[in-house]
Amino acid sequence: MSQNPLAMYAPERQQIIIDHARDKGRVEVGALAEMLRVTPETVRRDLTALERRGLLRRVHGGALPVDRLGVEPSLERRMTRAHEEKMRIAARALEELPDGGTILLDSGSTTVALAQALPADSDLTVVTNSVAIASLLYERADTSLVILGGPVRRRTGAAVGSWGRAALEDIYVDVAFLGANGLDVERGFTTPHGIEADTKRSFIRAARRAVVVADSSKAGVVSFHRFARTDEVDLLITDARLDDETAEQFDGAGVDVARV
Repeated sequence: MSQNPLAMYAPERQQIIIDHARDKGRVEVGALAEMLRVTPETVRRDLTALERRGLLRRVHGGALPVDRLGVEPSLERRMTRAHEEKMRIAARALEELPDGGTILLDSGSTTVALAQALPADSDLTVVTNSVAIASLLYERADTSLVILGGPVRRRTGAAVGSWGRAALEDIYVDVAFLGANGLDVERGFTTPHGIEADTKRSFIRAARRAVVVADSSKAGVVSFHRFARTDEVDLLITDARLDDETAEQFDGAGVDVARV
């Protein structure tokens, strides 16, 4: 940053906040105050001003860009966000793999990271509705791959609809790993598109354990369609930026939380 933040006008400072929010998916008051070398009160005023303009939505401890709330981002766009956090989440998720068992991998950027992290000599059976994950695992001789069929949504690369749901009615797996666009203690786990939510519900019904893998920028976000209540998810694996209060609330609601 070439310009001294202390000498900036409020619109210049607010533009930096907007750009940072869109790049990272979330901004936090403390981190912004340190980055901009202003007081937390100044940051809160900036966030309030941006919320009034419809550019951000305030959440506990920070804000979210509005484009995260109303428009479903493409898989390619999500893959570029919080990349390091997603790799750490994927590494932690490996601890939940059953020996020689069967897992479901939902379509999403964090589940793609998990597929990339699977050991090369894994003897797992992997069931997925993700075109990206299927292409990653196809060449692995030690991994049994089962692809769920149905129409493919190009925005997410997920096969959805009645074909896949019907197949899931006849199988039972050890662990389902699911992505989420929103995590909220009261409203549960959400996604923008109804047919994707239906598929995720089928994943949960077909699994002994349900594990949500999602970075902390999803906390406080409530998308249009809920696919799971908190009592339907066994474990949330997220990054260390999830605040203590939210983690304790999920824990109190019966969801184990792993922060990495």
